[in-house]
Amino acid sequence: MSPAYILSFVGAYFALLLLISYWTRGTGDNKAFFLANRQAPWFVVAFGMIGASLSGITFISIPGWVTDTQFSYMQVVLGYLVGYLVIGTILLPLYYRLNLTSIYTYLEQRLGINAYKTGAFFFLVSRIIGASFRLFLVATVLQLSIFDAWNVPFAATVILTIALIWIYTFKSGIKTIIWTDTLQTAFMLLAVILSVRLIGQDLELGLMELAETVKASEYSQVFFWDADSSLNFFKQFSSGAFIAIVMTGLDQDMMQKNLSCKTLRDSQKNMFWFSIILAVVNLLFLCLGALLYIYADKHGIRIPEKTDQLFPLLATQYFTPFAGAVFVLGLIAAAYSSADSALTSLTTSFCVDFLGFEKKDGQQQNRVRTRYGVHIGFSVILIITILIFNKINDDAVIHSLFVVAGYTYGPLLGMFSFGLLTKRAVKDRWVIPVCLISPLTCYLLNQYSEELFNGYAFGYELLILNGLLTFTGLLFISKKSQPVNGNKAVQVDVN
Repeated sequence: MSPAYILSFVGAYFALLLLISYWTRGTGDNKAFFLANRQAPWFVVAFGMIGASLSGITFISIPGWVTDTQFSYMQVVLGYLVGYLVIGTILLPLYYRLNLTSIYTYLEQRLGINAYKTGAFFFLVSRIIGASFRLFLVATVLQLSIFDAWNVPFAATVILTIALIWIYTFKSGIKTIIWTDTLQTAFMLLAVILSVRLIGQDLELGLMELAETVKASEYSQVFFWDADSSLNFFKQFSSGAFIAIVMTGLDQDMMQKNLSCKTLRDSQKNMFWFSIILAVVNLLFLCLGALLYIYADKHGIRIPEKTDQLFPLLATQYFTPFAGAVFVLGLIAAAYSSADSALTSLTTSFCVDFLGFEKKDGQQQNRVRTRYGVHIGFSVILIITILIFNKINDDAVIHSLFVVAGYTYGPLLGMFSFGLLTKRAVKDRWVIPVCLISPLTCYLLNQYSEELFNGYAFGYELLILNGLLTFTGLLFISKKSQPVNGNKAVQVDVN
């Protein structure tokens, strides 16, 4: 594929995004930017959330995982379904009843100002690192496939990548994103389906025969029962449930889309259908992974040392030029569908949680201008972070930073759980130390678990431990019926 050929596809794709942005721009006020005036169709939100959940990392990583972990990831996906049920029946009713724009406002009402600011800060840190990591991958692909041929500096590619997001989100934010996410999800799925079809044609197999081939392959084992293994079913299933709760239900980015629905009932329908579609899509990705390895084996193609590179390698060098271009679009769509909403949610959280947009009186026009400035500020922060990743130029270090960002979800799990499951009030000044000690302890345990616990290897269940340590720490610094900010601590009824 020539750079010009790929660029023509990418240019047409972004033209569509800008057209959608123009079509949905509306008045551009803060209510539209933050929650789309709570008028978003639930079925559009549900479909678009697939792309936001499956980032560019997932797009290229899940197919590569099957050689090491087979289909064990479906154990996590099954856990997701339980987590989404908790979100739909407990968290969404709570958020709608309190009429929240930022979900972390609940922490202030229930636990105090330090818990509120800590939760919002952890979200900002995690989203900045996560979104930057995903966009770093996209910028790298664009650089290698297009801009290297024209000697364009990597920094210019990064600035262009972020600038495109800013252009189509700065006006109406989430009101635009719920529609652009739909387009991005469609392109991502198109890339996967087209890849499966091409492999099927090469292997001279129909759809049912492909399914039988995957089932009979060495990659298709779903359930693992070894207690010491990180792939153990109970570890993965329970972790999946909690991952869904914290990375969707306690994440401003994902919940902002849900809260844009007209009613609680619509939002719950969105969550129900989204969870079913997501499970099917994850299974499709795993099947694609097995087929990629079968295809490579048939043609004697050497498997890359980094299995994440298998799908990009085959799509860009062995599939048809059209399929390769669609793959690049799918990767961009997968990354952008999570990154654009991340930029919007970062702006929302900072404006609401740190600038107090919903508490302070002020002219609407002034607040819109302030929001524009915040949006630009976070765009610059993402650019700088991506350039730092490129300067480090060490996959292991960058991945470690991404993993460390994930530790911030444990304290969120602990704080929300404490607020919902107890009626105790905390000593607010001690919340920050508790929320710092818990993830640090988990990080150290993860590093030395095999030496400390006779070969035991932590998996995703480390998130549960992180939340439990935070919960225990909050319990230790709490008192029953202790006033918080002059008000009696009240447990919110979510039933």
